[in-house]
Amino acid sequence: MSETSPTARALLALELLQARPGITADQLGERLGVTERAARRYVAILREAGIPVESVRGPYGGYRVGRGLRLPPLMFSASEALGLVMAVLDGHPNADDPTDPVGSALGKIVRALPTSVTAQAETVRRSAASATDRSAVRPDPETTATLVHASETRRQVRIGYRTESGREWSAEVDPWAVVVRHSRWYLLCWSHAVDEQRALRVDRMRSVELLSATFSPPADLDPVGALEEHLAAGWEYDTSVEIDLPVDQVWLPRVMGRLEALPDGRTLLTGSTSNPYGYAEDLARLHTTYRILGGPELRAAARDVAQRLMDAAAE
Repeated sequence: MSETSPTARALLALELLQARPGITADQLGERLGVTERAARRYVAILREAGIPVESVRGPYGGYRVGRGLRLPPLMFSASEALGLVMAVLDGHPNADDPTDPVGSALGKIVRALPTSVTAQAETVRRSAASATDRSAVRPDPETTATLVHASETRRQVRIGYRTESGREWSAEVDPWAVVVRHSRWYLLCWSHAVDEQRALRVDRMRSVELLSATFSPPADLDPVGALEEHLAAGWEYDTSVEIDLPVDQVWLPRVMGRLEALPDGRTLLTGSTSNPYGYAEDLARLHTTYRILGGPELRAAARDVAQRLMDAAAE
């Protein structure tokens, strides 16, 4: 790093201070490839530039950036900037629209980048075509932020909800977690109105009110797993399948149901579905034998799927 200018090293020092609050002068110098004395000099340069770098004495002390810092231009590499733009485009097709909140925010980030990086990021942003996910419904950002805050601080909320059929209701819930699955946003929660776990669509919430009451989520909560198990239950057609594999070797989407180890080493899959044909097609991907024990609709769908495969393979 001998050719790096003092200003460039000072900016690198600032980046390290932001990433590792409490870093010592010795650690800072080691990361910059300079002496401890030189590291202190770069901290002095930052302070002269008006950046509030605080010092904390003692065995657990070090440097940290204080409040009131106005951030310098974002220090992204070209690959980081392109990765950010691609990720936003992948999840939000209107990222190139300056009137869209996400498009506006992404534009501000791109404009703050160095010129050499901005050109590549803008090219990808403007020329890449993003196909709209017709099933995706993006919730209100403020509603989502309130739910995330309530989940982190373990505060109950009162929500106003509108179902797909248009029925409206309100209830107090414990917001365990906000989960994104296949471009849909869900609130995994405990509903005090029905005294049961629920998975509610965030985009269908008409209002969210933060309450003073607190809650404690389940200690072993797996938000994604709990959501997928919840989505597997309560559908029109019940299913029951015996699979000739141990439970730890069965790889199926968790929304298909609950897997249970049988005494003989096989696995029992129990769930429900609104689409027996899609369920039968997912079962056909198993690289082992299995038997459909329950669900006449699933049996009929499996026969149809099997016949289509036989017809396709016929000479």
